[in-house]
Amino acid sequence: MKDEPRYFAHESVYIDEPCTIGEETRIWHFSHIMRDCVIGERCNIGQNVVISPRCIIGDNVKIQNNVSVYTGVVLEDDVFCGPSAVFTNVINPRSHVPRKDEYRQTVVKQGSSIGANATIVCGITLGRYCFIGAGAVVTRDVPDYGLCYGNPARLRGWVCGCGDNLNLGISAEGVETIECQSCGLRYRRDGLKTGLIKQEDNEK
Repeated sequence: MKDEPRYFAHESVYIDEPCTIGEETRIWHFSHIMRDCVIGERCNIGQNVVISPRCIIGDNVKIQNNVSVYTGVVLEDDVFCGPSAVFTNVINPRSHVPRKDEYRQTVVKQGSSIGANATIVCGITLGRYCFIGAGAVVTRDVPDYGLCYGNPARLRGWVCGCGDNLNLGISAEGVETIECQSCGLRYRRDGLKTGLIKQEDNEK
């Protein structure tokens, strides 16, 4: 007798084999999980979501309605994808030119949040705990804890791991430190390239 899955999938969901889906993950109406995907534990995958072949999704990831996660996209633990957020995997698509061997990898690092209707152009990395505003069009890498929005999206500030704004500048020079007024976490910024560093991590 085949073991019952330890995740929930609505009866309207299609899951192509083989796939790996972690315990306590929930997959809602009309979604399609394609073959060779790896999905972690405690994820919530909303209505009308498509996850293409060979995608990797970590634990505790929230994917809201109408998101397509294409081959080449990696979502690390604790990522949030807002409704109708858009990923791409080819930089110069043409209907009449096959480019399946040219997919570019997009990595969304741990704890990142992507707002509703944001577009993430392929081949970039969204840093840990960064925050992408609703409707943004992201065309370049985003540093850890960076706040980006607009079209094209630009670095506008910094956010704490808890999601609250940090009152730090965006100068490429100099060193700044700050403590989050909501949760008390402390951060250090030294230029823009690496983003913020939690003081606790910096002291290890």
